[in-house]
Amino acid sequence: MKKSVKVSVEELQIGNFVKLPVSWKDHPFLFSSFKLKQDAQIELIKRLGISHVFIDIERSEVQLDTEQPVQAPTPPKAANDLDSLAEEMSQYKNERIDVHQKMRRQLRKTEQEFDRSVSKMRSVVSKLRSRPLNAVNDAKELIHDMSEQLLNSDNLVLHLMGDAKDDEGIYYHSLNVAILSMLMAKELGWSRTDIELVGIGSLFHDTGKLKVPASILKKKTPLTPPEKNFFKQHPVMGEKILQLAENFPSEAIPIILNHHEHLDGSGFPRGLKEASLDKLSQLVAVINTYDMLCHPDAHSKPRTPYAALGYMFKHFKTKLNQQYTGSLIKMLGIYPPGSIVELSSGQFAMVMAVNLNKLLFPRILAYDAMIPKEQAPIVDLETEGLTIVRCIPHSALPEKVYKYLNPRERVSYFFGQNS
Repeated sequence: MKKSVKVSVEELQIGNFVKLPVSWKDHPFLFSSFKLKQDAQIELIKRLGISHVFIDIERSEVQLDTEQPVQAPTPPKAANDLDSLAEEMSQYKNERIDVHQKMRRQLRKTEQEFDRSVSKMRSVVSKLRSRPLNAVNDAKELIHDMSEQLLNSDNLVLHLMGDAKDDEGIYYHSLNVAILSMLMAKELGWSRTDIELVGIGSLFHDTGKLKVPASILKKKTPLTPPEKNFFKQHPVMGEKILQLAENFPSEAIPIILNHHEHLDGSGFPRGLKEASLDKLSQLVAVINTYDMLCHPDAHSKPRTPYAALGYMFKHFKTKLNQQYTGSLIKMLGIYPPGSIVELSSGQFAMVMAVNLNKLLFPRILAYDAMIPKEQAPIVDLETEGLTIVRCIPHSALPEKVYKYLNPRERVSYFFGQNS
């Protein structure tokens, strides 16, 4: 059976998933592809001056049967009513375009702030060996600025950022772990002191990897036992580097040493158990595990944010603090930024941002073949009355949809104010 068929506008029925063969600017609907929910939509399509549309059979709720006589349509609305409805929809569409442009500007502003933070992180790492005191002071300033924004806003939005550039994974990973750890600490009601300790510890948690050869870090086949043992010492090597900086807070040193330790003693480098692990280390271990599942080493397969959270919940029950794991899932929502989803409208979309006060209604970038990629609307699901039906793997997307949505290989987050 064909996936998409050409159908006369006279044969349209409620439940059809239609694709309009006209430019996005030439019709009053927010999208060019959508599921018909009311007769008025059919009447408005007929007034576009087109004879046919395309029907996506797989996404339609009714089957097409061209051999059967078409049922008599519901009496159309009066012309004046349709004129009023078309004008109302066009006005609404223009308002949504304005809101969309505002969201785009907000996203660009957040991306600029994120880029500045990555640049600062790059500078911190470059100074760490030659000027460790300066490196720590710069990092403290970065963490202070982030905590200011965190603590002075009750309406934060967690945004999806762009991919990491080549060889900059450590900066993105460290910043990502710091951002999510600080957010979690705030959600858990921790003090500003603890929030900033978690932040500074997270920024430096992988410092020891600077002493691990690239031949090990970038190896695309499984590590040999000696290589694995050497890698497992990077927390200890990180502690030794930071001991050179007298201004690094001693309370954050356990984060450097213990971010790979597990509550059941199965972690490394020392195999500590829960009683020996402070709350800061336990929290960062949860966030670090999540980010490493999304962005593993070169010889492991990355998981989507949705799959990573599910895997943690199922396989790390004895290893990670379950209160913190649950808080992470609650904070990111069922569909974290970066997730690829199918909407109730039948469209594919990528979750772009989550308002921490409205986790069930993230902002999404929806695929619509008739809308240029650079103009694709970032839609607030609550405003549009849409819901997410399911999360899907990147590999399930048709090639043209994949290129349009451009799923991130490395999912990075940064927070901004909700406008």
